[in-house]
Amino acid sequence: MTIRVLIADDQELVRTGLSMILGAQPDIEVVGQAADGNEAVALARSLRPDVCLFDIRMPGLDGIEATTAIAGPGVENPMAVVIITTFDLDEYVYAALRAGARGFLLKDAGSALLGQAVRAAADGDALIAPNVTVRLLEAFAGAAPAKAAPPAQPIEPLTHREEEVLAKVAIGLSNSEIASELFITLSTVKTHLASLMAKLGARNRVEIAIWAHQTGRIPNPL
Repeated sequence: MTIRVLIADDQELVRTGLSMILGAQPDIEVVGQAADGNEAVALARSLRPDVCLFDIRMPGLDGIEATTAIAGPGVENPMAVVIITTFDLDEYVYAALRAGARGFLLKDAGSALLGQAVRAAADGDALIAPNVTVRLLEAFAGAAPAKAAPPAQPIEPLTHREEEVLAKVAIGLSNSEIASELFITLSTVKTHLASLMAKLGARNRVEIAIWAHQTGRIPNPL
C-alpha cells in the first residue's frame, strides 16, 4: 500500500528536498505541499494523507496549532503528524507532542531515516530515534511549565511485562525490536501497548515515553 504524505514547511528548498527524497521511495507518494500552517490544515483535511510532516515554525498557524487542529484532543479521526524540527532551537516541540503529534524528525536526517519515520508514523510505530530519545525527552521536560501538574497515576498498576515494554518504548524501540528483545510476539507487544495507553490515558506511544520519563522510568543511556 502506498503511503500518502503531506509536507508543510515555509522554506521551499526544504519542501522540495523532502518531496524529492520521499518521492523516490517506491511505497511513498507526496500528495501535497504547504508553505504555512493554515494551508497545511486545509490540505490535510481535504486530502486526508496517511502522514503529515509539519515544520514547527510556520507563518499563520505554527506547527503546534496546525497539529492541534488535525490531531489534538477531541479531534475525530486524528491524523498522524510528525514534527520536522532542528531540535536544538525548537523549544516548543514538547507542546507539539502534547498537542497530538506522534513524533519528530530532525531536518538533517538522512533519506533512510526519513523513510523509516514516515513508515513508522503510518503504522503507528516508534517515531523517536533511539540515539536521541533520552536527550530529547529531557529537553521536552525542561521546556514544560515549571508548575505543570504531576504525571497522572495509572488507573491500574502496571504488570511486570508492561513495565518492561514501557522501558523499551521509552528508549525509542519499535514494536518489532521490543518483540525481539523481550522474546514475545509482535501481537503481544501491541496488546501491551494498548493496555499501557488505556491505563495511562495516553493517546500514542510518544505520550507513553513522556510519562515514562516524567516518572523516572527511563533507563540510563548507554
